[in-house]
Amino acid sequence: MSPTSETAHGGRRLVIVESPAKAKTIKGYLGPGYVVEASVGHIRDLPNGAAEVPEKYTGEVRRLGVDVEHDFQPIYVVNADKKAQVRKLKELLAESDELYLATDEDREGEAIAWHLQEVLKPKVPVHRMVFHEITKDAIRAAVANPRELNARMVDAQETRRILDRLYGYEVSPVLWKKVMRGLSAGRVQSVATRLVVERERERIAFSSAEYWDLTGTFATGRPGDPSDPSSLVARLNAVDGRRVAQGRDFGPDGRLKSDQVLHLDEANARALAAALAESSFAVRSVESKPYRRSPYAPFRTTTLQQEASRKLGFGAKSTMQVAQKLYENGFITYMRTDSTTLSDTAVAAARAQVTQLYGAGYLPDKPRTYAGKVKNAQEAHEAIRPSGDRFRTPAETGLSGDQFRLYELIWKRTVASQMKDAVGNSVTVRIGGTSSDGRDAEFSASGKTITFHGFMKAYVEGADDPNAELDDRERRLPQVAEGDALSAEEISVDGHATKPPARYTEASLVKELEEREIGRPSTYASIIGTILDRGYVFKKGTALVPSFLSFAVVNLLETHFGRLVDYDFTAKMEDDLDRIAQGEAQAVPWLRRFYFGEGDGDGQAGVASSAGNGDGDHLGGLKELVTDLGAIDAREISSFPVGDGIMLRVGRYGPYVERGEKDAEGHQRADVPADMAPDELTVAYAEELLAKPSGDFELGTDPVSGNQIVAKDGRYGPYVTEILPDGTPKTGKNAVKPRTASLFKSMALDTVTIEDALKLMSLPRVVGADAEGVEITAQNGRYGPYLKKGTDSRSLTSEEQLFDITLEEALAIYAQPKQRGRAAAKPPLKELGTDPVSEKPVVVKDGRFGPYVTDGETNATLRTGDSVETITPERGYELLAEKRAKGPAKKTAKKAVKKAPAKKTAAAKKAPAKKTATAKKTAAKKTTAKTAAKKTATAATAAKTAVKKTAAKKTSASASASASASASGAGAGGADA
Repeated sequence: MSPTSETAHGGRRLVIVESPAKAKTIKGYLGPGYVVEASVGHIRDLPNGAAEVPEKYTGEVRRLGVDVEHDFQPIYVVNADKKAQVRKLKELLAESDELYLATDEDREGEAIAWHLQEVLKPKVPVHRMVFHEITKDAIRAAVANPRELNARMVDAQETRRILDRLYGYEVSPVLWKKVMRGLSAGRVQSVATRLVVERERERIAFSSAEYWDLTGTFATGRPGDPSDPSSLVARLNAVDGRRVAQGRDFGPDGRLKSDQVLHLDEANARALAAALAESSFAVRSVESKPYRRSPYAPFRTTTLQQEASRKLGFGAKSTMQVAQKLYENGFITYMRTDSTTLSDTAVAAARAQVTQLYGAGYLPDKPRTYAGKVKNAQEAHEAIRPSGDRFRTPAETGLSGDQFRLYELIWKRTVASQMKDAVGNSVTVRIGGTSSDGRDAEFSASGKTITFHGFMKAYVEGADDPNAELDDRERRLPQVAEGDALSAEEISVDGHATKPPARYTEASLVKELEEREIGRPSTYASIIGTILDRGYVFKKGTALVPSFLSFAVVNLLETHFGRLVDYDFTAKMEDDLDRIAQGEAQAVPWLRRFYFGEGDGDGQAGVASSAGNGDGDHLGGLKELVTDLGAIDAREISSFPVGDGIMLRVGRYGPYVERGEKDAEGHQRADVPADMAPDELTVAYAEELLAKPSGDFELGTDPVSGNQIVAKDGRYGPYVTEILPDGTPKTGKNAVKPRTASLFKSMALDTVTIEDALKLMSLPRVVGADAEGVEITAQNGRYGPYLKKGTDSRSLTSEEQLFDITLEEALAIYAQPKQRGRAAAKPPLKELGTDPVSEKPVVVKDGRFGPYVTDGETNATLRTGDSVETITPERGYELLAEKRAKGPAKKTAKKAVKKAPAKKTAAAKKAPAKKTATAKKTAAKKTTAKTAAKKTATAATAAKTAVKKTAAKKTSASASASASASASGAGAGGADA
């Protein structure tokens, strides 16, 4: 029976989903008796600060938002920005006969549905409506086949949320005290940061090794054609039976791992090449093997993120934002999944398109199935695929831009997964010859021919290494046989140097986290977003580079909270959480062990009690670890030796290098660029920084005031100022401020003169007065030079005009009508090429808030680590793709903001007595409910509901609000869920 005919007899039904876009699509598939409304994400969560906690809670409960003394009971509050939406949902529910909770079918979605039920308190039948694609058939099937809420999934999400809150709110304040305010720690974010830092440490410790080899071009003597080339290129493989060393034979210290290989230096390589110049060569062996390559499994969340990064240049966050839009608008199935399985319907749709587009010869006899590789996969979904029982080709979707490109990627991968293997042959040819000095030299060449491309006709996977050869690349060798004579057309000498391990990209970091079983794949995009936003990591091109700040943070965590950032420990915690989700372990005893270090001897999840370093100093739980901070030396954990007595230190205002102790003779100090990659800070560069003039540049004496004029390098750039005489009052009514002026862009600290300084400090300059006697001045402001007449300001085109513009020129500028809106566009700073999405030219421009990339439609500010000089076209396209995925910024209604204070004040005058009475009444009710409750599953739920009900009420601010609010970045949201 269709939803429309059911509704005719069943009254009005309220369907609640997460997003307005999803609501709009689903509404189109249901009858007029259905009201579809969005919760707009979570409506209730742990408080973001003490100000949101109900007044009856004090102490640790108020700080953490979790009552650790009473079975880790969470204190939930309705988010301030969701109260209006909750009110609307309650009004709609009051007019409805049934409620359908249609949030996503994963832990997060199940939790949102549970919170909706707890807050709305429906008195009508409630159904849990689940689907993994938004098509008419899927939505109608979901309405017809609802289920109950999954309590285990809700509990699993709640346990993770509490764990992440405790981790973030307890460890982050340690970072504030010992490193810098505003930092955050998280169960997965801190481990991800450690991975990036460890890779940079490997790069810093790396010693490059030089090695040489030979490349020979050998001719068969035949004319040759595309199927049978006339020559082949082979690399020297062995000399006198000893294999020639390649890059893989050297360790990170630059030394050979084994003495069994031959290390050729330049002199020996050139001597060997000369000795082989007149040698005869012959084919020693031809080894041929069949080549077969099977299709790649359909996408799951992490493989989609990796491929979108490799092929489209999308970041993980951008990929998920675009995929979310495709899902909500009914183009693909649910995009947060650990599964590689396709439903029978999807397999049939894919096989039909293989036949239609490529022919029956590309279709295997039986449908292909793919086993899941992800341990404890939480979702019961399919792989990510085009939605429906017939796949729309990309051209049929009507999509454009990033959505078209991502849909095309998903469509190709899905169709290719049901195609035949690619087959062919791989061949290895060995060629030998004897040098004039009697040495035996053997060269080898490898080739690959594909006789049937199979699935490669539709899709070929990308690679993290830009130099890697893709699967569909053929290398044809001449058709030769053992004993065939070959002539050497050329023997070239090639020098190589080993390279440090490549930095992580978003794609390779996602892969690493998944392989180590750290965190959950559905959260990786937000984890990477967090470490980028916190300044722990920045991007250079696509590479993730750790900041010096992250070195200090990771150093502290490794030294004093070793197990909390240990990879195996973090993966084991993930296993424990999955056991709780499966009902094999209980949440409260596990949380108690993790937090207090207590156990009940049942052996469950007994890893948390050793959350210290295993050195006997911290054998308790997390609480004891964060309480004992006496051993942490803030200066020591933020200091790193560079060499030659130079230390890199991470200070409150950024990194700097230092030699010697402050106030001691010979002490030197210099700031380090914040966007510098740590592996680039060599002893030589540090010496260069220290050698630069620092401190005050004495320029001379002002002939008028007699004060000393100096040039300084300040936090906001270089400037000149005067030194006031001793005894000059600096505070109070008679305080005197020294004259100060920023240097022009064309000036430098080491070249500015006393004359320049006096001219700069003479600003603003009076240019003259207009006909009415109003004074016109030339001034240098935050956004550049300008003229000012009363309240009327006009921009100048150059800083030099401040000193030479005449009254006549100023009056001419004011005679022109004032430009409304933007001034004439400045020329671009750099051209990057054509954007693959908008197909418009991308340039770098200088904006009011710094340089940005634009294609004329979308603007994206350059991030930390990006610069005009080093930004690549690919990085520019990535920034624009991320900005497009976010969509336009929402504007706030100004009227509401203006009216709010008065309304709030009026309410506040009437509220206190009534509020107190209500609070007492609620508390009394709660106490009664709690006392009467028995220890059964039903009673526990009732008690839990009662506590959570209170948490939704309004609260007032407290003194500890600011400290708790600062921690919200560490434990809020679901970044480490």
